[in-house]
Amino acid sequence: MGLYGNLLKDTLSTQAEEYGNDATLEQVWATLAMEHSDIHFNVICSVDTRWLKLTPHDDLIYTHFRQDFPDLNVASIIENEIKNKVNKAKWRAYCEKFKNTVEDYNFGTLLRADTKGDYSEQNIILVPRVQFYAIEIARNREGLNNEVKKLFKCASKAHMEQHNHLTEISA
Repeated sequence: MGLYGNLLKDTLSTQAEEYGNDATLEQVWATLAMEHSDIHFNVICSVDTRWLKLTPHDDLIYTHFRQDFPDLNVASIIENEIKNKVNKAKWRAYCEKFKNTVEDYNFGTLLRADTKGDYSEQNIILVPRVQFYAIEIARNREGLNNEVKKLFKCASKAHMEQHNHLTEISA
């Protein structure tokens, strides 16, 4: 989880009422969320996502997800549709199924709204971690995240290309 993750986890183990709107806590959370999104984006840019495992519980998360949300278009998520009164209650019930299974199941996580976009201010939604897993596992298994490699130069690919270019110059 890293330094920020451990700090945040230790901090969150204390009563929430003690913190109010603590700017330091918000900054640590934002840093951790951005690190997670950077890692996730670089991973989906570098592998065939149809075979990617995000958790040891991917099969269970995906099965329950498609049972509870069979028609949800995961290619493009509309925030006010998943967070309206009816769907918010359905998602809460879905997430609670994983309370004792998925670590940090309700931890705030950044989700790309549209699979054709990267993690940008215009394309992110804050969701509980298990909701992120459900949608991203579906995107992976349904082949939607494989398009990212065609649309973006992710850091890992850019680094490899730069390394290859420098190797050619020095040869």
